[in-house]
Amino acid sequence: MKNYLVVFLLVIAVPFVSFGQEFQQGSKVVSVGLGLGSAVGSGFSYSSQVPAISAQYEQGIWDVGGPGVISLGGYIGYKGYRYNYGSGYQSKWNYTLLGVRSAYHFNGHDVDKLDIYGGLMLGYYIVNYSDNSGSSINNYGNNLGLSLYVGGRYYFSDNIGGFAELGYGVSYLNLGVAFKLP
Repeated sequence: MKNYLVVFLLVIAVPFVSFGQEFQQGSKVVSVGLGLGSAVGSGFSYSSQVPAISAQYEQGIWDVGGPGVISLGGYIGYKGYRYNYGSGYQSKWNYTLLGVRSAYHFNGHDVDKLDIYGGLMLGYYIVNYSDNSGSSINNYGNNLGLSLYVGGRYYFSDNIGGFAELGYGVSYLNLGVAFKLP
């Protein structure tokens, strides 16, 4: 419950602080998004699903020669499926992805409010299965993997923007809001 309170307070407080647009060494961004399309859970049928949701944090760490900065951060994503059989039997699949990400943010363009980037994520998928007969498997196919992603953020104000990312995570396309922290 404390984590939800911290996120809620950040969402309320961030709009009242202003700072520059370009992603630089020391820049900090928190993003939350909804995903479209997913490779997790593909190959089986389902009755309903929870949309892919994700949150990420990144900070500009290394200023590299040329027009860019390398960031380092974390990622958490979730996707769930439920299948209702005709006899009342129900099964659930939950996928949680925890990751460490690093991206190159290209600053050599003339659009002030745009942050474009591409990167690599090392992630660990936690897969849980349960059904209403009492069966539960908490490590059903857990695995570690690398993924690539590309994305962009466009800031509508000094500290709030929208973002889109393409890559392999809990979804292929992730859309959401980004908050630049002081």
